[in-house]
Amino acid sequence: MRVSCFRLQMRWTNRTRKQFALGFVRTGMTKLQRTIYILLFFILSFAGLYFSGPFLIPVTLAAVFSMLFIRFCNWLESKGMSRGIASLLCIVGFVSAIALVIFLLGWQLNGLVENIDAMKQRVVSLFSNFQHWVYEKAGVDVKQQKEMIKEQAGGSDSGNMLASFAGGIMDILVNTVLVLVYMFLFLLYRSHIKKFILKLVPGTEKDKADGVVHQAGKVAQRYLSGLATMIVVLWVMYGIGFSIVGVESAIFFAVLCGILEIIPFVGNLTGTAVTLLSVLAQGGDSRMVIGVLVTYALVQFIQTYILEPLIVGEQVNINPLFTILAIVLGEMIWGVAGMVLAIPLLGMLKIVCDHVPDLQPYGFLMGTEKQKSKRTGFIDKIKSVFNK
Repeated sequence: MRVSCFRLQMRWTNRTRKQFALGFVRTGMTKLQRTIYILLFFILSFAGLYFSGPFLIPVTLAAVFSMLFIRFCNWLESKGMSRGIASLLCIVGFVSAIALVIFLLGWQLNGLVENIDAMKQRVVSLFSNFQHWVYEKAGVDVKQQKEMIKEQAGGSDSGNMLASFAGGIMDILVNTVLVLVYMFLFLLYRSHIKKFILKLVPGTEKDKADGVVHQAGKVAQRYLSGLATMIVVLWVMYGIGFSIVGVESAIFFAVLCGILEIIPFVGNLTGTAVTLLSVLAQGGDSRMVIGVLVTYALVQFIQTYILEPLIVGEQVNINPLFTILAIVLGEMIWGVAGMVLAIPLLGMLKIVCDHVPDLQPYGFLMGTEKQKSKRTGFIDKIKSVFNK
């Protein structure tokens, strides 16, 4: 009797263990399948973005840039102006700002063109010295180097290069017009678009979805406005620094370095490299080169520790790893436009992930962990003064 009871108990225990193991495996498989589906969704989304780039790039640029003018458009409407006129004035202001930047670049570029012959001679001299250095170090004479350059050029004629250049200019003009038209329409129908988004969610989730849409738009708006303010401050600092060093057309290179700041990590290095090459082409000595590097280091220090915390702040709470990954991925998908749009789009994506339970781990992975400190830093004191 005892033996049979013991056998029944062992069978029941084994059956319970098997059921528990099966339940654990099924739960693990369900979570794994959900993760795989989410990753597959992201992969398919990136593929769709890549192939639909010619259509989506102007639309996305217009949508992000239009968020920059929502507050100004609301202010104009509060003064009794119709939404159509307010949206049109926002577009006029945007075009005027771009025209001002182009005017500054063109004005300084005229002075740069006047010295183009001397710069050509300087570049030829530098290239000749480089060829002799290659011959001394690698044993490849000048004739072989010229043949290698011709082979790399692939024998492309000037006609094809001119046609491709003209085609590129036409594409830029067409896309610029499309961006302006899309911006006007986004500002005009922003309430209609928001109502459409809210109709996609159930009635019980409308308040939550409304908050997500509001936060996403607010993040992009504050980030872009803070970035624009920081670029203007960088223009002033680079202009003063380059003028003191003695760089020709200092305002041109200051504006160029400031504009390239819209691409984090890459833009500032590119602008400084172009400035250094131009200084060398202008015949600048080692003192001028060191001056440009010191100006760059000083401006970057002020930007990193004062301007970004004070002006831009933590509007886009993304850690540096995913910032770089987003920029690289954006360039692979949409080129330069993808690098410009990477940070604000990633910030909006993080807000969506933070409010969707299944996506919250991804939002946590993209974000940064804030460490509370009892001490109040210098930047916090300045912020408190501005907030008051």
